[in-house]
Amino acid sequence: MTIVSGRAVPAVSNSTRFSRKPAPFAAFLLALWLALIAGVTATPAGAAEKSYTVTSADGVAIAVQEAGRADGQPIVFIHGLLGSHLNWEKQLQSAALSNYRLITFDLRGHGVSGKPESAEAYRDGRLWAGDLRAVLQGAKARKPILVGWSLGGAVITNYVAAYGDDDLGGLVYVGGVVELKPDLLQPQPKAYAGLASQDLKTHLDAVRDFLSLCFETQPDRRSFERLLANAATASWLMTRSVPSMTVSAADALPAIKVPVLMLYGEQDALVKAQASLARAKALNPAIRSTVYAKSGHAPFLEEADRFNEDLASFSKTVPLP
Repeated sequence: MTIVSGRAVPAVSNSTRFSRKPAPFAAFLLALWLALIAGVTATPAGAAEKSYTVTSADGVAIAVQEAGRADGQPIVFIHGLLGSHLNWEKQLQSAALSNYRLITFDLRGHGVSGKPESAEAYRDGRLWAGDLRAVLQGAKARKPILVGWSLGGAVITNYVAAYGDDDLGGLVYVGGVVELKPDLLQPQPKAYAGLASQDLKTHLDAVRDFLSLCFETQPDRRSFERLLANAATASWLMTRSVPSMTVSAADALPAIKVPVLMLYGEQDALVKAQASLARAKALNPAIRSTVYAKSGHAPFLEEADRFNEDLASFSKTVPLP
């Protein structure tokens, strides 16, 4: 695990002298210098307090970020297609989740993580599961609660299929992809065809359309533009390859022993909420579920306060490691 290095602080000779009563501006500079030498930097609300990279089994560099209480129970957030750690800003800012160790990361092909140039690096679901395993091992996260949005739910499923759930505390699917099958996904042929296009204008227009489909209640303009810019940085090869990604739901879901909560928005324009829940519960009747009547595909953003409270309540039912 390679931790991002801190700032270098120049040495100060023993001959340096400060007056007993520095002028106001000099006092400000002194205070700033002392803060820097102590390693203290200002952190915007919701920003990561610690960033580092881990390396997956096939050599892909995965960018990891942490916030919250370093000694708190870990919650690991896994974003969806065309997302990144930036999706979870409202969770990092949440008072309801402030006592937890909040870990985010960028999936392969997304954000500032590595972007392999082989389609197979995205089609094999076990490789995405390996990314998550590298994050959990690199973070030394004991009995974490995994929260997977959309495609992130499929990553959780593939992780359980490959490694089991003995090292996990609980699972939360948010608008989660149970299987990449037409009967569980809303038909959006124009958006998906555009995402697969190699024409720049067509692709970028499809990225905007896809992002808009994530929300029944659209974000404010500034937030939407940030998410749009973020989505446009994702690997085109990854975007074209993901529809063929393997998802081992039939193997994983029946074997899950830890608590599972599935949250969907009733207005979801990308995933069929009721059909996905029916399929998941057919494989594992112990799964708990909640449907947010006013939300689309992203209830953790559209009804963030409610989601954060629900996540905190679920987390309290998970035994501490």
